[in-house]
Amino acid sequence: METESKVSSEESSSDLSSSESHETIATENNPDYTAERALWGLTYSPYNTDGSCPDLATVTSQLQKVAGVTSNIRLYSTDCSQLRNALQAISSSNLNLGIHAGLWISDGESRMQSDLDEFIAAAKQYDSSLIKGLSVGNEDLSKGMSESTLIGYINKVRARLQSEGLGHIPVYATEQDALFSQSLAAACDLVQINVHTIFDSAFTSIDASVQSVINRVNTVKANAAKGKLVRVGETGWASAGNTGPSPLTLANEILYVQKFRCAARKSGLEYFYFEAKDALWKQGQAVSEQNFGIFSAQYTP
Repeated sequence: METESKVSSEESSSDLSSSESHETIATENNPDYTAERALWGLTYSPYNTDGSCPDLATVTSQLQKVAGVTSNIRLYSTDCSQLRNALQAISSSNLNLGIHAGLWISDGESRMQSDLDEFIAAAKQYDSSLIKGLSVGNEDLSKGMSESTLIGYINKVRARLQSEGLGHIPVYATEQDALFSQSLAAACDLVQINVHTIFDSAFTSIDASVQSVINRVNTVKANAAKGKLVRVGETGWASAGNTGPSPLTLANEILYVQKFRCAARKSGLEYFYFEAKDALWKQGQAVSEQNFGIFSAQYTP
């Protein structure tokens, strides 16, 4: 069944809709689909619009659509059985999706341990080869966590995975690019950075915003990574809201994803585009935070 979303199936800006309706995305059932038009990765938060946990059938339906546009998904936590559900959905539906899992650590070590216990249980119950990596937290330095605490968590997680026979899974942090130091990079198996240019203090063009991401990745490669893989954990463009001078419209979201995936492919850059669906479950947060999805909240036009 053809799936529709906010991303145009064509590369040229002439395909942007002046009425700002959802555009057809390239899917495996769309004759315009080609692998090179797909996104390298997509962040996926499964929560229902009211913030409740979705059931397995819902996750399966969503991931079947996500698999039409990417072969990698990034999760942020193991709550709501999201890792178990994703593993089961991928296995039962034979989806070509790798899972880059996450542990939520912003609420302290007890929450991290709970997420880690669930991660290990799920990895042992299902096919752990589907799990391509594990991020310890997301932007926790910017939330006030010390670097030493974060590095300590990374080391604890890696040691636990090794003791459980899961040492083949890479362990790393995901932080804003400006906060990723050499010391943090040394503690990680790869360097994963979030780069959102919509928060920049100046805007000139979508092309310049895309190039800024590439430039900032190259800066991290030169100054912190010391030869380790640098991957973008998040980048995207909201279709509504206000984050400063960057014009947040659906047309610009479409243009940004088109131009970014081309620039990333040219640079050989691995990335997770932020995000799969509009996050209406983030009620009370900024409008922009709820409108990054390439799909609507219901995965419908």
